[in-house]
Amino acid sequence: MATQEHAKVAERTFVMIKPDGVGRRLAGEVIRRYEAKGLKLVGLKMRIVPRELAERHYAEHKGKGFYDALLAFITSGPTIQMVWEGLEAVAVGRRINGATNPQAADVGTIRGDYGLTVQNNIVHASDSPETAAREIALYFNDDELLTYPMPDDPWLVERA
Repeated sequence: MATQEHAKVAERTFVMIKPDGVGRRLAGEVIRRYEAKGLKLVGLKMRIVPRELAERHYAEHKGKGFYDALLAFITSGPTIQMVWEGLEAVAVGRRINGATNPQAADVGTIRGDYGLTVQNNIVHASDSPETAAREIALYFNDDELLTYPMPDDPWLVERA
């Protein structure tokens, strides 16, 4: 008898290493943590986010007191955009990152170990599958995302 656990399928999530993560040379550490958790990297880019793209990315925050500072920060230097794939990738990515406020983030999370402030917290990750789909589409075309097998795929799925 198969459990609901066996019916789960892989999903994709969007993750961005912010300018402070790149500037503090933490990109490899962020990627290592996602890989170590069993997520598969299927898309990767590095760029300075143009203001108009940042405005679309953070549209839900328009009008809030921190909006202008957020746009200035995210466009201030190189960022790394990634798409990760795996079981419950959105929720797993959020747990890897830790709480938005590094002071409240658990030790062992990216933000708990390296974050300095709510804005300078190293990394962004989608908060829902719907947000992930929207953010992935902002930064990647379909032909820029790869589908490929990994040798450890059989180990990442529980068998009945």
